[in-house]
Amino acid sequence: MAELVRNPVLMVGEGWDAYRLLDSGHGRKLEAYGPYRFIRPEPQAMWSPRLEQWDAHGEFVPGSDEDGGGRWHYTKQVPDDGWELGWGEEARFTAQCTPFRHLGFFPDMAPVWDWMGDRLEGCTDAETMNLFGYTGVGTQALSRFGRVTHVDASKKSVGQARENAALAGLEDRPIRWLVEDAVKYTAREVRRGRRYDGIILDPPKFGRGPDGEVWRLEEGLPGLVSDCRQLLDGDSRFLFLTVYAVRMSSLALAGLLDEVFEGLPGTIEHGDLAVQEDGSGRLLPTAIFARWSNPS
Repeated sequence: MAELVRNPVLMVGEGWDAYRLLDSGHGRKLEAYGPYRFIRPEPQAMWSPRLEQWDAHGEFVPGSDEDGGGRWHYTKQVPDDGWELGWGEEARFTAQCTPFRHLGFFPDMAPVWDWMGDRLEGCTDAETMNLFGYTGVGTQALSRFGRVTHVDASKKSVGQARENAALAGLEDRPIRWLVEDAVKYTAREVRRGRRYDGIILDPPKFGRGPDGEVWRLEEGLPGLVSDCRQLLDGDSRFLFLTVYAVRMSSLALAGLLDEVFEGLPGTIEHGDLAVQEDGSGRLLPTAIFARWSNPS
C-alpha cells in the first residue's frame, strides 16, 4: 500500500533567467519575466516590501468582483504579441499579459517539472497525460520521455500550447493535442482500459468545458482523481495534483489520494508550492499540492 507521509513537503522555485520574484508585500508582488517587470496582486504577501520603490512596466489592478476581473495598466511599452522565454534545455514559450492577471505560464511549477523528470528518468517510451494542460510547458517537459496527451477545454489555450511547442522545435514529438473536457475525457479513457505512466492535473476552482460543462473543484475533484487512479497501476510512476486559490489544506488533498490510491505501492506526499524571492530568500506560497510517486 502507498505510504502517506503526514509532514508537509515544500517545493520551492528559485527563479531562472526567464523569471524572478523580485519583491513582495502589502498584498502585491513584483516579478521579472525576462526583460519586463510586472506588479500583480498577491493576497498571501502579508509582510512589507523590502524595496522602497517598484519600477515596473505594468501592473494588474483587480476589479471589484471576486471572479478574477481587472485590467492591466502600463507605464512602459510591452510587446502586444508577447515575447519568447524558456525553461530548461529545450522548453520555449511565449509570455504575454493576459486578461486573467497571469502571463501565459505558471513559473512556480518549475520544481514540479523537474520532479516529474526525476520520476521518469531513463524512460524513452513513457505514456503521460497533462490534464488542464493550459499553454503546455509541462507537456514540453514530459515529451522528453515519450508520448504525451495534452487535454484542455480551451481551444485558445491548446492553440497556444501547440505554438509554444513549435517555438521549441518540438513539432515532431509524439504529443496529442485535445480540446476536451478533462473529466469526460478521463472517464472515456477508463472505459477504454487505458493506462499511463504519469498524470499531472491542475484543475481550476471553477470552469466550463467546450460544451458548457460546469466544473466546481470541491464537487468534481474526488471523481476525477478516482478515474485517474484507474489509469495507473503498480508500474506507473506518478500523479501530481495542484490546486490554487481555494480555502483548502494540502492535507485534504493527501487524504483524498490516500483513500483512492489504496492498493498501489509507493508514497503519497503533500505540501506547498512556493517561489523564493531574489536577494532575501523569502518564500512566497502560491499553491497546495498532493502527489503519489512510485519508484517502480
